[in-house]
Amino acid sequence: MSQKTIKIGNAGGYWGDDPSALERQVFGGKLDYITMDFLAEITMSIMQKQKNKNDDLGYARDFINMLKPVLKKLLEDKTTIITNAGGINPISCAQAIHELGQELGVNPKLAVVHGDDILSSISEIRAKNVAFTNMETGEDFSNVVDSLESANIYYGAAPVVEALKWNPDIIVTGRVTDTGITMAAMIHEFNWALDDWDKLAHGIVAGHILECGTQSTGGNFTDWHLVPSFDKVGFPIVEVSEDGSFVATKHEGSGGLVSVDTVREQLFYEMGNPKAYITPDVIADFTSINLEQAGKDRVRVFNVRGEAPTPLYKVSMAYEDGFKAVGSIIISGPNARAKAEKFADIFWARCEGNFEEKMTEYVGWNACHRSLVQNDDGNEILLRLGVRAMAEKDIRLFGKLVPSLILSGPPGVAVLGGVPRAQKVVSYWPALMPKEVCIPKIALLEGKNVVEEKEVNTTATGNFEASEEGALLADKASTKIESVIAEQSTEWVPLSKLCLARSGDKGDSANIGVLARSEDIYKFLDSYLTAQRIKDYFQELCFGKVSRFSLPNMSGFNFLLDASLGGGGTKTLRIDAQGKTFAQALLRQRVPAPKELLADL
Repeated sequence: MSQKTIKIGNAGGYWGDDPSALERQVFGGKLDYITMDFLAEITMSIMQKQKNKNDDLGYARDFINMLKPVLKKLLEDKTTIITNAGGINPISCAQAIHELGQELGVNPKLAVVHGDDILSSISEIRAKNVAFTNMETGEDFSNVVDSLESANIYYGAAPVVEALKWNPDIIVTGRVTDTGITMAAMIHEFNWALDDWDKLAHGIVAGHILECGTQSTGGNFTDWHLVPSFDKVGFPIVEVSEDGSFVATKHEGSGGLVSVDTVREQLFYEMGNPKAYITPDVIADFTSINLEQAGKDRVRVFNVRGEAPTPLYKVSMAYEDGFKAVGSIIISGPNARAKAEKFADIFWARCEGNFEEKMTEYVGWNACHRSLVQNDDGNEILLRLGVRAMAEKDIRLFGKLVPSLILSGPPGVAVLGGVPRAQKVVSYWPALMPKEVCIPKIALLEGKNVVEEKEVNTTATGNFEASEEGALLADKASTKIESVIAEQSTEWVPLSKLCLARSGDKGDSANIGVLARSEDIYKFLDSYLTAQRIKDYFQELCFGKVSRFSLPNMSGFNFLLDASLGGGGTKTLRIDAQGKTFAQALLRQRVPAPKELLADL
């Protein structure tokens, strides 16, 4: 007897993703559910500022425009949308959807998941002995509590599952995890128990493949030249069976590519400890994932293991942390690099101020990769100068001095923009809190009014200790690699010939997933590509430790680079604020590969 299956598609991986994606998913073929992810740490603080100015705002208003051409079709097809577009104000988002329905002559049934916004309750929660210590640095919360701009709990799938019992057409949530909005549909449709850890782990992996949109269907792919077309790239779809196994695919005829390599690259994106991919619902073991090509643009995923989650929620907070500014001038050749370096010397000799940090980047030469690349010069260089300070007056002085460079140095300079303006720095503060302290809520709307509301208890957990969140797997790399290489005939080749790679960010840490192109190459890299070697490569960018995790099931390694993003995406002065180019820097490094490994490539 065949198993029941459901189809879940993704139509957005971040706030600002392809505005036509939802329309393409809806009209590309019948789906049971569509999920859309809009939220990141910085978006919550932006939405909070919007709500502070207008009580009706604080959600992703783009979502309403995306719904307009498809809402009638969604209702006809009985396709349910689950999205965290609600941001800080999911009730208002749902009310805006109702108004759109009135305009189109339809009346979608709407449900909301909320209660994650705890900004106004911080004092009350602290009184319950919740310390909100920074989980990455150990810093005391009292240093930032008076500067908070947003504070949101990461809820999981459980409250969404309860909301699905009302059979709504659209569920709007606040800060529900990217994976939770996907897994909730599976739990609801298949009636999975909330402690069936292996099935839930499959749901988490499916959500992770979907959550970043086209990153699993050919976008941001190392072997991009193998993608047949980037025209109207198909957003990902998972066809999920009752036992949890699923097939990752896309609409037939759409652009892009779905292969074992595109899928495993996405699985490594923003990965931490692969043995413990922690969510509020389950801890998934990514080292247990099995992948196989199941046809053109179809990858089967199965045999994923899971275990009980922690008794803690993660809380994402943002706080004001001074000011920053970046100014640029464009410098032409000949001798563009030498000219740019001279301009930088001139500028910093003039610019005085009480700066927390100064930054100089030569875009077009080595801004992203520093000395990891050995280009001698460029025909033109964008000289990027940046500062961060606690006082806005220091930033204003910096801004006035940038344009003054144009006529007081070497020739061949073009004006780029005006005077750099001071921007407020919003820094990220991650913390943990007991689940029982705050309970998620769900609400059913009738028209613009909430007609039913209830709390959802989600406290089922295991014995996982919070301290295990950063636990390392043993790095078993051999220290005798030099003697192994010496005994073989080798050829120096770029790592890109041996492996794929993808990088991402979590706060001030970056991860680089490295995926070998064969089992034999994996064994070679297991010895050669140590954590220390990665630290040596990235010593100009990474100022913390590097940890290595092995995933032999996918012939890969995950490297975590602490303190490597200049304070994190909201704080950094770097042009590559999120380490997205780190993988490309690694792939261009040359390694002494045994020639026998290259024969089959």
